[in-house]
Amino acid sequence: MKAAELIDRTDERLHRSDSPVDTIRLFLDRIRSGELGSLPVIVGLVLICGVFEGLNSVFLSSGNLVNLLYDSSTIGVISLGIVGILMVGEIDLSVGSVSGFSSALVGVLWVNMGWPVWAAIAAAIACGAVIGLVYAFLFNRFSMPSFVSTLSGLLAILGLQLYILGDTGSINLPYGSRLVTFGQSAFVPPPIAYAAAVLAGLALFATELRTARRRRGADLSSRSVRSIAGRALLLGAVLAALVFYLDRDAGVPWMLCLFIALVLLLNYTLTRTRWGRAMTAVGGNREAARRAGINVARAYTSAFVMCSVLASIGGILASARLASASQQAGTGDVNLDAIAAAVIGGTSLFGGRGSAYSALLGIVVIQAISNGLTLLDLSSSLRYMITGSVLAIAVIVDSLTRRSRLSHGRA
Repeated sequence: MKAAELIDRTDERLHRSDSPVDTIRLFLDRIRSGELGSLPVIVGLVLICGVFEGLNSVFLSSGNLVNLLYDSSTIGVISLGIVGILMVGEIDLSVGSVSGFSSALVGVLWVNMGWPVWAAIAAAIACGAVIGLVYAFLFNRFSMPSFVSTLSGLLAILGLQLYILGDTGSINLPYGSRLVTFGQSAFVPPPIAYAAAVLAGLALFATELRTARRRRGADLSSRSVRSIAGRALLLGAVLAALVFYLDRDAGVPWMLCLFIALVLLLNYTLTRTRWGRAMTAVGGNREAARRAGINVARAYTSAFVMCSVLASIGGILASARLASASQQAGTGDVNLDAIAAAVIGGTSLFGGRGSAYSALLGIVVIQAISNGLTLLDLSSSLRYMITGSVLAIAVIVDSLTRRSRLSHGRA
């Protein structure tokens, strides 16, 4: 079928990209209308890496990148939960306390009480789910603002963490155990890592080819096979190059693979399932979602539970990384980094807009700033100020793009 006969090409009001010049024009139009996507984050990350590499050549070394990716994975998992709760227009300020309490509970049950490690981990995750259910009950039944309920939870759960740890204040996890090894020195064998890079490219090719065929079957325009193959080849090549570079030191951490797997799973559920569409609808307009037949209370409940469960998993991974559970776990800048990563990555504070990739991009930015300042031997006060400034800029960009989308009728 000719392009002029395609359904989405018969309306002159619809934009077309029949040439490279048209593609560039459409890209600029999307930017002007507020459809920035991940562009600000990617540009910011490139600038951050360029500045820190210029100041210290160790920054982009393979060994430093391995440590950076390890640290990104623990907070990144927590940030995934923040993405989910922001999607429905709410917030959870207790994720740091939940992560610290979960790590402490694993230490107490596993080390002090002799439970199997898998049972201790399952109990900690179950406690996280219960915490999320409590928040959801307070929100759905009493309309308690999530800001208030989770702030109360932050204090209460921190108290529980201090109580179960007792006077010792910390518990050392057994070195050589599978959990600690997973958190410190478990790396993907190079053949498996390269195979995963190839499979990622093939998966992208198969997914986009299926989408193109469905669009052509509906008489809509679609990407050419050559374009799809080029994108898939580029993805596979970039991932293979990253694996090669990381293998110069230790390799690709399994913990990073777990984080990426959770990102892909959440991205699929948010974009391809009824639950994901309900989350987006509730965050965009709660009343409209209710009138459309969506169970709004169930959507909020799932968001709170998911956020708390992912916070528990992140806390367990952090304890494995440090080989200990202490009173300091989950405190400090854990809350700041988790929330900032989601917002900096592009998830809207107004609800209804965001993706799982927001957590991935945002936490890499946060950890790159932290890691770079540490290499320069600068004080933590500068890190807080810079991170706060980046977060403020991200919120301003979000507000401006939202205003631009409203003015262009794309909100």
